[in-house]
Amino acid sequence: MPPDLAALRQCFAERAYLLTAHASDRAAQRGIISREIEEVIADGEIIEDYPDDKYGPSCLLLGHTPAGRALHVQVSYPPAVKVITVYEPSPDQWDDSFRVRKSP
Repeated sequence: MPPDLAALRQCFAERAYLLTAHASDRAAQRGIISREIEEVIADGEIIEDYPDDKYGPSCLLLGHTPAGRALHVQVSYPPAVKVITVYEPSPDQWDDSFRVRKSP
């Protein structure tokens, strides 16, 4: 079953989510702040679904900050929402809309 985007957004609106150590480290390295992650979830779209991920079901969202910065945020499904990783998608690995991975 695909993730419930409304439920995911509700968790973020209530700040009922956790950043994993990996996501926290990556966000700090990449200059991504929590508010930007929250903005991606609030207005973003699910572009990939990982129902069989080894750490539990998760999905990848694409969104843009108000400043126009494209970000990908991987999160686990509700109710225990965790940000798994966050990054700016690379044009070398993603199409020009950052929605579809390029073939290797």
